[in-house]
Amino acid sequence: MPPSTTQSLRAASVQFQHRAGDKAYNLARIAEFTADAAARQVQLLAFPEMCITGYWHVPKLDRSGVEALAEPLDGPSIKVVQALAQSHRIAIGAGLIERADDGRLFNSYVVCMPDGQKHCHRKLHAFEHEHIHSGDRYTVFDTPWGVRAGILICWDNNLVENVRATALAGATVLIAPHQTGGTNSRSPHAMKPIPLEKWHRRHEDPAAIEAEFRGPNGREWLLRWLPARAHDNGIFVIFSNGVGQDDDEVRTGNAMILDPYGRIVAETWAAADAMVVADLDLGLIDKSTGQRWLRGRRPELYGLLMEARGDELNPREARFSERSTVRG
Repeated sequence: MPPSTTQSLRAASVQFQHRAGDKAYNLARIAEFTADAAARQVQLLAFPEMCITGYWHVPKLDRSGVEALAEPLDGPSIKVVQALAQSHRIAIGAGLIERADDGRLFNSYVVCMPDGQKHCHRKLHAFEHEHIHSGDRYTVFDTPWGVRAGILICWDNNLVENVRATALAGATVLIAPHQTGGTNSRSPHAMKPIPLEKWHRRHEDPAAIEAEFRGPNGREWLLRWLPARAHDNGIFVIFSNGVGQDDDEVRTGNAMILDPYGRIVAETWAAADAMVVADLDLGLIDKSTGQRWLRGRRPELYGLLMEARGDELNPREARFSERSTVRG
């Protein structure tokens, strides 16, 4: 597809509660939201991390169980998403466990374009299972809307270097699929688990679960860093997340779209499957503070960023370790 000169891109972010290992159900939900998005003339639609295969039950599977869920990029699930993208003329991103040609497994996210092309990102900081490998490269690609898009999956976005590198590779729209909210953390000021009974009683007591989703375990936590990623790099961020019970945790949804100034242009804190839609004003990109900061960089000063601290952990250790990382 040749790039257009459009100054607006209609994007949407979906939060939905997947079913563990139930690809048929999850793909059906993707199809339903895609039809709704197409009716609203959405051009780019983002679904959550590993929403095709399911997420938090995976750490409890043995190798054969993970293998059974995994598919190659030309497997049946991505073919379904590709067909939806082509038939509705919409770009669709969705996550799954990928089986590579060499047999390795990855937490991958695939954006299927309306012309049949697909772009795959392998999570750089994978911790879901000891047999799921981490990716080794950034994913940035041209779109027909005159902008370059990038993909970073969940924890990839927490490390500021990854977002900066993606922006330096030319991305001005970042697709950021997640499965997060209310997780265990040893940090006294990080997210804490949301009681499952609050999710189970969401219809009888909607105020209680909404307070959790809008509070320090959901929206408040996201607003500590998501706007900074958008603002500091002068990019749009399309944040998609699971919602509801996922094994023994509660995902908070909070589907959100932010502009290059870090402003929220669309969001929801509904305790339900939902989609938010926004028209991205692409004219904001070049004018943004973050893009000016990128142009003002002095790379000769940044050699320290290439040096190891000496206390680095692999992604699983970094995610789950109780070991202190404070250095004297």
